[in-house]
Amino acid sequence: MQTAGKLMKVFVTRRIPQEGMKILSTAGVCEVSLWDSDEPVSRAELLKGVQGAHGLLCLLSDKVDAEVLDAAGPNLKVISTLSVGFDHMALDEIKKRYWLLSYITVFNSGIRVGYTPDVLTDATAELTVALLLAAARRLPEGVEEVKNGGWSSWKPLWLCGYGLSGSTVGVIGLGRIGMAIARRLMPFGVKRLLYSGRTAKAYAAEVNGEFVPLDTLVSESDFIVVSCSLTPDTQGLCDKAFFSKMKNTAVLVNSSRGAVVNQEDLYEALTSGQIAAAGLDVTTPEPLPTNHPLLTLKNCVVLPHIGSATYSTRGIMAALSAQNLLGGLQGTDMPSELTF
Repeated sequence: MQTAGKLMKVFVTRRIPQEGMKILSTAGVCEVSLWDSDEPVSRAELLKGVQGAHGLLCLLSDKVDAEVLDAAGPNLKVISTLSVGFDHMALDEIKKRYWLLSYITVFNSGIRVGYTPDVLTDATAELTVALLLAAARRLPEGVEEVKNGGWSSWKPLWLCGYGLSGSTVGVIGLGRIGMAIARRLMPFGVKRLLYSGRTAKAYAAEVNGEFVPLDTLVSESDFIVVSCSLTPDTQGLCDKAFFSKMKNTAVLVNSSRGAVVNQEDLYEALTSGQIAAAGLDVTTPEPLPTNHPLLTLKNCVVLPHIGSATYSTRGIMAALSAQNLLGGLQGTDMPSELTF
């Protein structure tokens, strides 16, 4: 579909893998304007770039709110985010415009939204397991000791950590990613797999998962993996009260969204010995300032949100986001569309 014989304008907010750019450049339906950098687009450039755009391809770091939608104007047909998460977009504002535009004209079905679920499940699950092992077995500390000369001899209790064999693992949010994490953990000899959420999951039987109240999961688990969506109910879920119920030998791992964990309370729990260790692939904010107190702790492993960072996964994500964008521009099916 073209507009008055012209190519439709698309703004891409960052350099993305070539798998996605190739799809957009060869489709013959859009003219791509790219923020040609590996760094996030500035707010001013984002507002400038979306002006008159029919499509926007964005990332998690791009706040798509009413101001951005107003700057884009009535031409905007589709927003495609290269992410499984969509909390960076003001969905209420998008919905408002969706229904308004749908009501005004049958030729414009409103603003559609695409995202990239499923394709990053395996990569994120693998990274979560790696992060759990790194925090539990103190791998970053070990590497540092080798580098700084601290490895002088074999010592019976030096750098001892916690093992998965015979342990109880609790997964908060046994969705696609949570289940993929559970599948990977069970072969380590995990004795019990607990999970919490809105409802029990039939597929949890595959890993002998026990659906329990959150308090039970927190108090009985040796390892707690946070893999839930960020909602008003889960924001700040892991707070002082949460940590006070954990075992002092327990390890917390978060690969969902940073705001699920109260980082000030986590710091207190780690420094006081309330819990043993933590591993975070997500923080608030992102990037985490280099002077943040959590970065001073040996028992806290922080990664730069790299759950989906494999070459193949990022390429697939880019291709899917491009296909979503084209579907929205052309008024056809989008492979992964959010429904309002």
